[in-house]
Amino acid sequence: MYRFVLTRQWVSLTLVTLVLIPVMIKLGFWQFHRHEHRVAQNELIAKNLYAKPMPVTEVTSPGHTVPRADYWRAVTATGTYDSAHETVVRMRTSNDDKVGFHVVTPLVLGDGRVVLVNRGWVAGGDDPRAYPPVPAAPSGEVTVSGRLKADETSGGSGIKDRKGLPDRQVMLINSGQQAAALGRTVLGGYLELVAPGPAGGTPEPVAEPDHDSIGPHMAYAVQWWLFAAAVPVGWVVLVRRERRDREEAAAKAVSPEPASA
Repeated sequence: MYRFVLTRQWVSLTLVTLVLIPVMIKLGFWQFHRHEHRVAQNELIAKNLYAKPMPVTEVTSPGHTVPRADYWRAVTATGTYDSAHETVVRMRTSNDDKVGFHVVTPLVLGDGRVVLVNRGWVAGGDDPRAYPPVPAAPSGEVTVSGRLKADETSGGSGIKDRKGLPDRQVMLINSGQQAAALGRTVLGGYLELVAPGPAGGTPEPVAEPDHDSIGPHMAYAVQWWLFAAAVPVGWVVLVRRERRDREEAAAKAVSPEPASA
C-alpha cells in the first residue's frame, strides 16, 4: 500500500524533510538565544543606568578595557575641559538619524589624568571635510555625570579607522589613540555626557540606550519550531493523499466496462 514511498521521488522528498526538521529546530534555538541575550542586556543596561553614580576613577584606569559588566555604568568626574584638544568623530547620527559628528572633549582631572567626554552630536557645515561649528565647552572646573562606554575599535564597531583625515577629526573614540595624540595619561574608555545639559541644546546629548524592547526574536523562535512540527505533518498528509489517489486510479483500472446494447 505504501511501497511508493520507496520511489526516487518520495525518497528525495523524505530526505529533504529529515534535513529541514533539525535545521528549523536549530534556527528556533538560535532566535531563542538571541532573545535571552537581549533580555540580559536590557537588565544590565537598566541596572547600570540607575545605579548610584561612582567616580570614574573607581571604575576605570589608564589602559583599562571596560568590561561588558560596566557598560553604561553611571559615573561622575570633576575637572577642566581641554577644548584646545577637542576632536570630532565623523559619520555619527543624531537621535533622529541625521549624519554629523560627535564632539569628544578631554576632561583634565585634578590629578592630571584625562577622561574623554562625548558631549553629543552636532551637524556638519557646508564643507564635509571642514571642522564643524561646535559650541564651546564650559570653562572652569565642572562636575559631569555620564555613562561609561568601552573604547571603540574597528572590530567591535565595524567602523573602518581611516587615516589621513582632516585635523582634529577621527573615526573612533579610543582612549589609546587619544593618549598618544595628547601625550597625556588617559583613562580607558570614555564618558557619554548626561549632565549638565548643554546650553541651547547643542551638542545634542546621545540618547539613553533602549532597554525596554525585547525585539521579535522569541516570536521568530516559536515560528521556526512550529515550522519544524508542521514538516512531518505535511509529509504524512502528502503520503495519505498519494495513497488515496493511487487507490482510486487502481479501482478505475479494474472496473468492468458497461455492456453495449
